[in-house]
Amino acid sequence: MAFLRATGSYVPERVVTNADLATLVGETAEWIEQVSGISERRYAAPDQTVADLAVLAAERCLQSAGIAATELGMLLVSSGSPERYCPGPASAIAARLGMGTTPALDIPVGSAGSLIGLALAMRLAPTTGQMLVVGTEIMSRRIDATAEGRNTAILFGDGAGAALVSPNAGFLRLVDAELFTDGSGSEMLRVEDGRLHMDGGSVILRASRKLPACILEVLQRNALTPADVPHYLLHQANLNLLTKVAATLKVPAERVFTNIQKYGNTSSASLLLALDEWRSGVGQRIEGPVLFSAFGTGLNWGAMLAFPADLTSELTGSAAG
Repeated sequence: MAFLRATGSYVPERVVTNADLATLVGETAEWIEQVSGISERRYAAPDQTVADLAVLAAERCLQSAGIAATELGMLLVSSGSPERYCPGPASAIAARLGMGTTPALDIPVGSAGSLIGLALAMRLAPTTGQMLVVGTEIMSRRIDATAEGRNTAILFGDGAGAALVSPNAGFLRLVDAELFTDGSGSEMLRVEDGRLHMDGGSVILRASRKLPACILEVLQRNALTPADVPHYLLHQANLNLLTKVAATLKVPAERVFTNIQKYGNTSSASLLLALDEWRSGVGQRIEGPVLFSAFGTGLNWGAMLAFPADLTSELTGSAAG
């Protein structure tokens, strides 16, 4: 078995409002909120790196769990905006956490990378031990804040999130996951030559179809329907997309947690930022299954199912465990 044991997150201090961006991108603050659902986002300071953000989120996660970094069996780091391609930030983060020679691996998949990390940790934790999954992004340096780049400039912000996956205890038991890749669409959403390139219409169209489909696949495999799930935690890509996924699944929109209004799309960090803030809000009142899902560069997407740790295994389907 594998469990989510603790979470942590960090967002930079600088708040960038729609009014701050409006003049740069040649639109109004009202238009930005209408098309994205975003009111503000955070930007990293000039001297901050993706590793800086990651370490702060990781330390908060480990402190919440009450364990030292030396007790980890592995670190998985997702980032689509590192300062350099190779080596990625994982090794630097591990060194700063004091992990010694514990393996630290990079997952260079924007937006969906933290879900991939959680799915890998779910499968590896029973033999590897405690695993820390981190998503960290400074997307403000990958956008073009001009009228030509407005479709991406209005969306993205910076931040980091972390989750500790344990083989023996936690607040959520990870039950099942499914991951998918379609490389034929990789040109639609990519980071290349230091800039984010996105065919927004095509990406939204794909995501609005693929996310509900993979969610349904995981739920059906575990003898559940969308109505059985009170908590949906999705990559915070665009508020309109989140609302559309809820409508396709025929579940109330309020079941889909959102914090994109405050932080924008933080790419790989967004799912873990949402998880940390959601957990802080619900406390011990997790009313039933939790469904995670994300869509990102590659194109990569997937879904993961979890149950409150005290929910009996008899309530899960044949694929649980």
